[in-house]
Amino acid sequence: MIEFRDVSYSVNGIQVLGGLNLRVAHGEILVLLGRSGSGKTTTLKLVNRLVSPTSGQVLVNGKANDQVDVIQLRRDIGYVIQEAGLFPHFTVERNIGLVPKIEGWPEERIRARVQEMLQLVGLSADLASRYPHQLSGGQRQRVGVARALAADPAILLMDEPFGALDPLTRDELQREFLLLQQRVHKTVVFVTHDLREALRLASRIALMEAGKLVTVLTPAEFLTSSDPWASAYVRAFGDGLESAANRGTS
Repeated sequence: MIEFRDVSYSVNGIQVLGGLNLRVAHGEILVLLGRSGSGKTTTLKLVNRLVSPTSGQVLVNGKANDQVDVIQLRRDIGYVIQEAGLFPHFTVERNIGLVPKIEGWPEERIRARVQEMLQLVGLSADLASRYPHQLSGGQRQRVGVARALAADPAILLMDEPFGALDPLTRDELQREFLLLQQRVHKTVVFVTHDLREALRLASRIALMEAGKLVTVLTPAEFLTSSDPWASAYVRAFGDGLESAANRGTS
């Protein structure tokens, strides 16, 4: 679904990302894991051309993404960020129905899709008329996921979507996201700096450091890897990681 071929990205002569070669398979959740400044979000933004590589190619569905109309490219890719990124002056219904409306869907179809998406992410239908400030943080994130899925994109990009939530809400949304993925089967690229979250959600974990891809491992492999960077992450997060990984596969 997504392939990075020797991709580098620089800003004002300073390399942010270098020599990235990585494939994201259809239907998997690939988690980009790393500390701040490791290149995770830059990698994510390269997929939908929020930034463009200095060198190399990014392929989406077998085509170089710089050869595809950027507007159509982004309409075919759902994007979820921390704090949801909802339009504050739009109701929940207008936020979720934004891309379908841009695509020219009939109003009745949009309304039906909004209700379908609210149900899919576990929200009550009566929230459709509310504004983002009238929702809890967890509800806003659910609306953000619903908006990203509304036009049924094959790819979902998620940049620390649960990072600003309290631990209990974050745990709940992680669990619900895994259940949702079993139903919608999207190809997901998910950014986090939290190893527990990565172990719980990932099909594979791509560990990044200082703009480089260090290794790509399944959660089970990550826990037992002899790679020094992976081992350092496991030591830093301490006990309980195995149970986190088990929860993600249960």
